[in-house]
Formats: sequence, C-alpha cells, structure tokens
Amino acid sequence: MTESFDPRALAAKLHNLRLAGKQEPTSAFPLPNDFHQAMEAQNFLKAEEGVASNAWKVTASPEGQPVTGPLHPYAEAVSGATISWYPGLKFETEIAVRLGKDLPYRKGAPYSRGDVFDAISTVYLGAELLVSAIKESGAVSFLLFLADRLGNSGYVLGPSIAKSFIDTAASTPLKVTHAGKTIYDGLAKHPKGDVLLWLVDYANDPLRPESSLKSGALITTGTLSGAVELTGPGEIDIRFGDSAGLTFSVI
Repeated sequence: MTESFDPRALAAKLHNLRLAGKQEPTSAFPLPNDFHQAMEAQNFLKAEEGVASNAWKVTASPEGQPVTGPLHPYAEAVSGATISWYPGLKFETEIAVRLGKDLPYRKGAPYSRGDVFDAISTVYLGAELLVSAIKESGAVSFLLFLADRLGNSGYVLGPSIAKSFIDTAASTPLKVTHAGKTIYDGLAKHPKGDVLLWLVDYANDPLRPESSLKSGALITTGTLSGAVELTGPGEIDIRFGDSAGLTFSVI
C-alpha cells in the first residue's frame, strides 16, 4: 500500500463486516504499513463500536512486539452474561488481572515480573470469544489483525480467584463444556508458560500510550485452553481447580 492508507476507512469496513457477521480475505482490505497505522485504525474501530470498558487483551506480534486491543462486548457473569454466536466463533479460558496502581512507562528502569505482580489488586477467571472480520485472522497480515482488535468479539469476566493462580495456573486442572459436551479437559496451559509474560513485556514497551496500564484497568493474559471453535450456540461451563467456576451462554 501507499501513503494514502486511510485508517478510518479500514475501521469502517471492519465494523460493517462485524455487524453483518461476515468475513473477507486479507486481499480485500487496505493494509496498514506499520504498527502506528494499525493502532490508528484500531482506535477508529473502537470508536465505531462504542467501546466503553477499560478491559484489554495483551499478546505479541510474530516479531515479538507487545500489542493490545480492547475487549468488547464486555460482560460480567454475575449479571447473567450472554455473548452472541457467529460462525467461526472461538473460545478461550483465561486469567484476567485488575491493576491496583498505575504502571507508567519507565525509561531505563524496566519493570520486573515482581513489580507487575505487586501492582495487581485482583485476579479473575475469564473467557474470551474470538472471531475476526478477516478470514485468515492474522496469518497473512498481523497488522491488519491488530487493527481488527486482535479478533476479540467478546469477554466474560468470572469470579475473583486467589492471586497465587498467577504462578500455579499451569498445574491447575481445567474442564470446559459447551452445550453439555466436553471441549477441554486437562491441565491449564498458557502458550508462553507464564500468564504474566506478555503483560510484563507490554509494561516495558516504549510504544504504548501514556494512558495505558492505569489503576483499575482489567487485562486478560492469554489462553489457558487453546482456541476452541464453538460449532453453535449453547451454555459454556468452566471449572478451574477445585472451586472456581464460570458459566455463561452463547446465543
């Protein structure tokens, strides 16, 4: 693409496809040239969708660049959460953390894992739903996928859990059923082995906005169950360890 890339036009196209529950191939989109253009388009998409929650996902690009995207629609299971089903919708069990203090970017003084851990006030069981307006998701153009809010299409926040689960998630039994059928049964497993790794990297990213990682922000930290496609609507039931659970409906 040339310098004529229009982030607002890309955001409008992504928004319209999401509203219609449709996907198009990467070749049908104008492509961001760099990280800044992708984030500009993401911000326009956020405005188009009326995202109001202070809830975010963190991950990294294939090159290791920390990235984030807003979670929307956002719901809390205590209020009887429901999320809309679309063809291709995928599900992930996750741990989310709420910050109890600001983590401003510190030039020359990177945050340690312990620093980030200490800034967390509350830990939750959560569930992310994903379906992108891009048929290949991020396989062809990660920057386009970043503009599309990293494929997020909903988040359900469950109950608070012990903060120690940040360190012990990988040894915790996890069972998930969808419409009465088991879709995951085993130990929870994060793709990087540490649920805080992407958040620590993002905290130390000089490209992140000054307004990011403020006290009260909720950040989900990556899948513990892989991404499982949901073949249709139905109730999701998550059992994490001996006592933590989360139930909500995909309709």
